[in-house]
Amino acid sequence: MLGNLARMFVLASFISGLCSPVLANTTADVTVDSLASVPGIQAQRSSLDQMQLAQTDLALPEAMSAPLDEPIVEPIEVPVITTRLPPVRIALLLPRRSESLAQVSDAVRAGFMAAFQHEPGNNVVNLVETGDAAQDVLTGYTEAAAGNDIVVGPLTRSGATAIVQNHAVTKPTIALTQLNAAGEPEVKVPANMLVMGLSIEDEARQVANWVGKNRSKQKAFALSTNAAWQRRAVSAFAGQWSQLGMTAEVMELTMSGGFMNANALVQLKKRIQTEKPALIFVALDAAQAIQLRLAIGGEVTMYGVSQLNPLALDDWANADRIVDLEGVRLVDMPWQLQADHAAVMAYPRLPKAAGQRSSPDVERLYALGIDAYRVAANIAIKQNEFSLDGVTGKLTVRFGRGAPYFERVLQPATYREGMVQPLEVQ
Repeated sequence: MLGNLARMFVLASFISGLCSPVLANTTADVTVDSLASVPGIQAQRSSLDQMQLAQTDLALPEAMSAPLDEPIVEPIEVPVITTRLPPVRIALLLPRRSESLAQVSDAVRAGFMAAFQHEPGNNVVNLVETGDAAQDVLTGYTEAAAGNDIVVGPLTRSGATAIVQNHAVTKPTIALTQLNAAGEPEVKVPANMLVMGLSIEDEARQVANWVGKNRSKQKAFALSTNAAWQRRAVSAFAGQWSQLGMTAEVMELTMSGGFMNANALVQLKKRIQTEKPALIFVALDAAQAIQLRLAIGGEVTMYGVSQLNPLALDDWANADRIVDLEGVRLVDMPWQLQADHAAVMAYPRLPKAAGQRSSPDVERLYALGIDAYRVAANIAIKQNEFSLDGVTGKLTVRFGRGAPYFERVLQPATYREGMVQPLEVQ
């Protein structure tokens, strides 16, 4: 019993010693360095040092450390002021009061407005209507130039000639016709007039350049009837062919009641067989070309202008195939040949009545209206030199610096499987 009491007393004394507070100088021999060597104390000190380092690295914002009596300056956003330029006024001068030219005027206007609605820019379009008399066109032009910044028109050669000869061109002007024709006195184009009308002569010259490339000293037959446009085309081809160092013989075929003279066709076939020309250029429409081809055969390749394409692009799908012109080559605009052309796809087709075919010539004038607006829009933003992949061809324009320059390169094509189809030229 006494032994157990003794053991309990010793145990209680030991426990009370553990619970007693330890005074700072209880053990005089224990130093800071010796405490630091103890693993537990060392870890605790390291942790405290790191905490103190983290607190001293914290930096207050400069504005918080500034004296309270100093104002805090904040940046003020200044609103951006943009100056809205006045719109460019474009006059479209067309002979819509002419009975004979109202339809073609409407086609040009429709194309022009289709292009404007597709990309209006900072432009406004004002329609100025005239008749077809030269004096009426001149009066309309003077009115258009007085109230607009750019004039697009006129559409007739006589009207454009009257404007130039009366020195009336006071604003940048885009003529939708040709100013000079073969056999007529040359009219000098003013520096502020760009001439971009469709031209059968330009088509003929392009055919000569296309076919005459890499050829030398070869002969061509150039055929037409007595129609004025056909004579002009044959003359243009022959002139360009001669400039390339080759010979062109011009022949005119007699027509009677819509048919070519049979004896003349027999004689022509004999000459072809004897003289063996390198090619035959025909300034004919498709119906005339069929008569000629049936009479002389297809041994010599036949080339021609856009009039060899008798249908609008959309009408070929349901048209009879023209097998008699297989292999005949021509030039025409993308609007008439390439449904997948980027510019052609961008604009709506000219509306027509259900079941009715479109006139290919009216379609071409609609396309001219589209490209005329695109050229005017570039001139409106002060473009002096530019190129366009247009619906009437590849266009190159220089205007506003020196002599004006305009070039349109058409798309070569051929009759394949009885249809006019684009031809890739190397």
